[in-house]
Amino acid sequence: MGESDSDVRGGVGEKETRFADAVRYRREGIAAHITLDTPANRNALSTPLVTGLREAFAAVAADPGARVVLLGHTGGTFCAGADLSEASASASDPGEAVAERTRVFLDLLRVILTADEPVIAVVDGHARAGGVGLVASCDFAVATQRATFGVTEVRLGLAPAMISLPLRHRMTPRALLRHMLTGEKFGPAEAFRSGLLSHASEGEYGERAESEPSDAIGGLTADLVGSLRKSSPAGVAATKKLAVAPLLADLDAEGAHVAQVSAKMFLGEDAGEGMTAFLERREPSWAVR
Repeated sequence: MGESDSDVRGGVGEKETRFADAVRYRREGIAAHITLDTPANRNALSTPLVTGLREAFAAVAADPGARVVLLGHTGGTFCAGADLSEASASASDPGEAVAERTRVFLDLLRVILTADEPVIAVVDGHARAGGVGLVASCDFAVATQRATFGVTEVRLGLAPAMISLPLRHRMTPRALLRHMLTGEKFGPAEAFRSGLLSHASEGEYGERAESEPSDAIGGLTADLVGSLRKSSPAGVAATKKLAVAPLLADLDAEGAHVAQVSAKMFLGEDAGEGMTAFLERREPSWAVR
């Protein structure tokens, strides 16, 4: 590679910082690496993880050397969605607790969307429910062959209310409706065809390789960062604002409504059964309507 190699692949990186004991942050060249790091609970959207993500993006905003963000993860899961153990925990006011979690999650999506720097989701494992929403909120998304995705809320007695906002701006309408209503698992090929992933690798996600193509996705990510390095930071920031304006308008117009729908579903009978069944590793028994 040329003279930009150290900016793309690293060089001497700055000291790593850990936020909320859940998210790791470091910068290498122009790339800020934000890593979800609670693999014990599959990087679920717990209060510490969401707090850590917000603090990490604040660190990016305060770092004049950061020009692109790589959002990755440790463990075999990018993000499992809501932390169901936290969501099902008792509270003095369950309704207010759920409403607060929905507000905080919507604010996190806004933080990602309004960052001046392009954000690249790098998925090397499973993304489910709110985790798919994180991917959709990023400006670019790449994945390895072993990545899987699922908009699984309906299988827990919930609705993908909040994540429907970024998803409908990324995925084709038919594909989105199918995945939102069925909760089916799908791979990187379908994710790319439907628009959830912005970039393809390994022959546009052809036959699954015998060995994991981690070098391929690393090269793809490095090439993307290298291309962004050639772009004016001010031009990139202004262009991103233009590109995400329709999604932000939807967030402003519908955020309160989708948060209300999400909170109502979390407190419903089906959600109680769905989350309990998930935690007990059994099939749910849905109420007859």
